[in-house]
Formats: sequence, C-alpha cells, structure tokens
Amino acid sequence: MQDEEFWAARFEEHRPRLRALAYRMLGSFAEADDAVQEAWLRVSRARGDDVDNVGGWLTTIVSRQCLNMLRSRASRREDPLDVRVPDPVVQSGEGDPEEHGVLADTVSLALLVVLETLDPAERLAFVLHDMFAVPFDDIAPMVGRTPAAARQLASRARRRVQGAATAGQPDRARQRQIVDAWWAAARGGDFAGLVALLHPDAVLRVDTGGAGSKLVRGAAEVAGQAASYRAAGLAARFAVVNGGPGIVSMIGGRPAAVLAFTVVDGLIAEIDILADRRRLAALELAC
Repeated sequence: MQDEEFWAARFEEHRPRLRALAYRMLGSFAEADDAVQEAWLRVSRARGDDVDNVGGWLTTIVSRQCLNMLRSRASRREDPLDVRVPDPVVQSGEGDPEEHGVLADTVSLALLVVLETLDPAERLAFVLHDMFAVPFDDIAPMVGRTPAAARQLASRARRRVQGAATAGQPDRARQRQIVDAWWAAARGGDFAGLVALLHPDAVLRVDTGGAGSKLVRGAAEVAGQAASYRAAGLAARFAVVNGGPGIVSMIGGRPAAVLAFTVVDGLIAEIDILADRRRLAALELAC
C-alpha cells in the first residue's frame, strides 16, 4: 500500500493539467481550485492502490467534481448566461506565455463564453474529448450515457462552439494594431472610426456582476457603447488575454475592467468585458 506522501507527489505532478481541465470546465479560477482541492481530499482518502492509470483516475475524479459543480450552478443560476464572462488569463503586454503554464494554452475567452451556455454533460464531453483527448468509453460513465451518446454530446457542443474556435496561427501584431486603433477611436469619441473597425454583427458582452451587465449586438450599437469611454476617464494598457489581444483599463491606477477582443478577418467580431470588481480583485492584476 502506497503512503500519503507517495499520492501527494503523484497528485502534484498532475495538478497543472487538472487545474487546466477544471478551468475549462468551470471558467472560474476559484471554482477550479475548489474542484482540484476536493479531488485531492478524495484521493487522500481512497489512495487508489489498485489504479494502473493514475492520470486517468485523477482526471475522472476532477471531471466528476466539475460536473457536479456545473449542475449545482445551473440549478441556482439567476444571471443570464449570455452576459457571463469567465475569468480571464491576463498577461501584461508581450509577456512570456509559459508563465501561466497550461492555462496559457489557446483557449480564447470567446470560446469559454460559449462553453458557459452548454449543458453540463455537453461541456464535459467536449472539454474532455476535444481538449484533453479522453476517449468516449471513459467519458460515458461520467455522464451516465453510452459511448455513442457521449459522442453525440460532444458533437452537439462542437457545433455550438464552431464559430468561437479560431483556426490557424493568428497575426498577433496585426491584432494589436486593430485593438490599439479601436481604443484610440473610443478615447477620441470617433464613432465612424469605431464602426469601421467592427464586424457588422459585432457582439459586446459586459459582465459587471450585477445590474449593469449587458449584451449589445451590431457594429453601430457596440460603437455607441465604446464611445462612452471617452467620458469615463479611463487609462489602458495592452494585455494578452487568453492568448488573444486585450486591454486592462484603469481608473485612478486601479483595474476597472479586462477587455478581450476576437478579431476575424481584420475586424473586431466580439468584445468580452469583465468589470466585476470582486472578481477583478481576485485576479490580482498588476497595474
């Protein structure tokens, strides 16, 4: 029988991957850490001495915990799904993408936003299979379905996220130029300049954590919202948000919001803004 020290060492080896999995499942760092910690408590009690595939076993434990948390969240949710912005991974400027380890992988905030709208079982099937290469034979028992049914869950989820998943290697320098131009136009109150940078079907999502949350659609409507930043007295610095272009806006030297941009064919198709002060404080953003 292996002792607790042995299992603690094995768990720490897998912790980065388990946290990355939980983050993609839950879209929240705090909840991801809770899920991983709960998994460790279960591992420390069970010990898993007859387990051949430790990584697979730990993945199953964390996945089941995340599924339970998603189902509990869905049963008590009051805020609309279409204005929920997941916790962003923020890197200052052109910082080293490895500093966030697995979390800095190419999972855009736009993709995580779509994952928020999925049924918990669909989300689990998609994340495990498409992002972590877990076979459907292993996923099926977690969701109480056959492997064929689990495959269908992932297929439905894949169709939903198709537009949010970027293909190919994006031109980061060009994306930054577009975001810089957008911010300059917003600060200058240049409505026409903003519209020219936005996709006709652009979407703006603002999550304040309260009554100020909103979803705005259409280039003119989004530009109208952005033009109001001129009066707000905001400063800003460029950031890499979930691997894509972003901005950290500040008032009085304190973070006021994190903005993530989705750029498609040279136009801004989506802007996701987290302006929830409580959640921003938890991110411990450098000013």
